[in-house]
Amino acid sequence: MLTELSIQDFAIIDKISITFNEGLTVLTGETGAGKSIIIDAVQLLAGGRGSVEFVRHDAKKAEIEGLFSIDDNYHPIYNVGKQYGIEIQDEMVVLHRTITANGKSICRVNGKLVTLAILKEFGRRLIDVHSQHETQSLMDPENHIDLLDLYDREATLRAKEEYLHLFEKLDTLKKRYQHLSENEIEMAHRLDLLEFQMNELEQADLSPHEDEVLEEERDKLANFERIYQGVQDAYNALYGEQKGVEWLNKASQALQENRAYDSFIAEKAEELSNHYYIIEELTFELRNYAETLQYDPRRLNEIEARLNEINRLKKKYGTTVNEIIEYMAKIEEELEQITNKDSHLANLSEQINETEHDAYLEAKQLHDIRQKAANMLTKDIHHELKGLYLEKATFAADIESKTETAQSTEGTGVKLHKNGYDYVRFLISTNPGEPLKDLNKVASGGELSRIMLALKKIFAKHQGVTSVIFDEVDTGVSGRVAQAIAEKIFHISNESQVLCITHLPQVAAMADTHKLIEKKAKNNHTSTIVSELTIEQKIDELGRMITGTKLTDTAKEHAKELLDLAASYKSKMEMNV
Repeated sequence: MLTELSIQDFAIIDKISITFNEGLTVLTGETGAGKSIIIDAVQLLAGGRGSVEFVRHDAKKAEIEGLFSIDDNYHPIYNVGKQYGIEIQDEMVVLHRTITANGKSICRVNGKLVTLAILKEFGRRLIDVHSQHETQSLMDPENHIDLLDLYDREATLRAKEEYLHLFEKLDTLKKRYQHLSENEIEMAHRLDLLEFQMNELEQADLSPHEDEVLEEERDKLANFERIYQGVQDAYNALYGEQKGVEWLNKASQALQENRAYDSFIAEKAEELSNHYYIIEELTFELRNYAETLQYDPRRLNEIEARLNEINRLKKKYGTTVNEIIEYMAKIEEELEQITNKDSHLANLSEQINETEHDAYLEAKQLHDIRQKAANMLTKDIHHELKGLYLEKATFAADIESKTETAQSTEGTGVKLHKNGYDYVRFLISTNPGEPLKDLNKVASGGELSRIMLALKKIFAKHQGVTSVIFDEVDTGVSGRVAQAIAEKIFHISNESQVLCITHLPQVAAMADTHKLIEKKAKNNHTSTIVSELTIEQKIDELGRMITGTKLTDTAKEHAKELLDLAASYKSKMEMNV
């Protein structure tokens, strides 16, 4: 959930820090106090489009930072962090966004600089913002198939994994077939190129690690004089009259003569004797090695010429001899495929047909699972809509397939894609006799709010976001519908943290935490202040929301009644859990 939000020099906000709790947090206040500005800040934090207009007047930059606590070890945010190399420790994610006065946007996740696209990837898994005038992810038909799959996640996931494996294999086979069946002129050019490359590499007659072996030998020959002199100097320092080995021998004899009188001397005499023989043996090895050293300038020239040839090939075929040999194996395989193109095409065609057959069967199983899920989802949606006084509304999860333009799958004419052959749209009709329409084409704002809440109530626990934000989604409703919306928002807060900007006293009364947003002006300076209300302050704020003008005793009594009703409803829900 969103634990803490810090905003500085953003619009009319100079500097605020807000702490949020679990459950339902309601934000209320007069129009223009800065409620929606706070939501704008959260949207920017989640990767929304920034603008210099957001930077407070006379400020150099606007800064927004949000701390999110993740209490689910299997939350998808961990996979996103792993994908982009961002470590998530202590179950916390910090998103940071800076917008400068000249329009530059700087994004960070857990202190690491990221692109806006990466910030958006994190944001969309942590925050889900809903507003009256915004196209919601729930309303976008492109998301409907994923939402339906989430509804019966366990069954769908197994079938989807099997299908995706086959679909990716089918896609690879089709690409290979297309590549191999390109037009004759392009294939002839490719064949000529491969034959030239193969001939050049065969003539080179490369051996594994040849470049490394030759470079080592070249370095030895190029530094022959230094190597020979070094070995000779070492040998001369050790062997001969008054040299190292002779002095070691004298030291060993000195200890040997007195070993009988002292255990320490006896021990060291033995050690020195062993070292003497080792050094003596090393001296003979140095002498023998020096006798084998020979300088061959002709061999050095041969090595330089061979390395020049290898380096020329490296520029064309790989950075090492081993990579060049691997490339040679690949073009040998491709040459064989092109030379025997017809037989390979026939084999690929057979593999494509078999894989397509298996993929279609898996897609059919996926379709059947979705159809069953769609029927259950439809019943659940109707139940939720009834609770929101849309009992005459009709919902449907429409599942259809698209026709393949070229070769059909299994003779059915369906087109396979990454999700099978299904295309899903959520349709709604709010009045009897009206045809079903796409969700985003529902005209009434009040109806749209209720439909969205019904969907959100069902999918909240499946989507995995930690914070759901409602920005005046209750606009255009009142009376019993307002109470129903309040109850639905409360239910959603049982699955995810909910932050809600509202003008409805019914929704505000249902809050676990009530924060008041106020705008203060002092010395020609306007700022926004956020304060958490006590019980008495809640009553006063609800009373003002009820009357819209002056706070009266009647309004306060009504406010107390709303709070009592909300507390009674919550208690009843807890008992039913």
